Amino acid sequence: MNYTEVKELISIINSSVLTNFELTMDNVSIKMSKNKDVAAAIQPAEVSAPIVPKAPAVQTVAQAPVAAPAMEEAVLQQPKVPEEQRGNVVKSPIVGTFYAAPGEGKAPFVKIGDKVQKGDILCIVEAMKIMNEIDSPYDGEIAEIYAENEQLVEYGQPLFRIQ
Repeated sequence: MNYTEVKELISIINSSVLTNFELTMDNVSIKMSKNKDVAAAIQPAEVSAPIVPKAPAVQTVAQAPVAAPAMEEAVLQQPKVPEEQRGNVVKSPIVGTFYAAPGEGKAPFVKIGDKVQKGDILCIVEAMKIMNEIDSPYDGEIAEIYAENEQLVEYGQPLFRIQ
């Protein structure tokens, strides 16, 4: 299991309703847990320590060393969006594979210059064999498409710019 797969797994579990998850494959063991209701259950008068922001706890035990330079390369390869460009940027909500069209040989969902409305399908991001339709959160015109078909995209990576 590589860094990208672990990161994708964390993203999926974090956005799910699961509170505990364990996976053991080959020489890797991953345990994740999250508790969204702890802060709501504690009364303010009973708090004696600062409340830590909610985030999934991740423990990774591996016998093989993790290559840190490979992780840095993945971060550096994400496209940068120039700040002087106007419009709204649609970012990937998950890690996965970007698909511009519903199938091979079919027309893309959108192309540069297309008018879109809130709720229109912009693309599909496949994560662990699940096809996730990415809808437009904005009304406007597609000004740029940052990802290429079948490209691996990261969480928060810009996909489209809508003016």
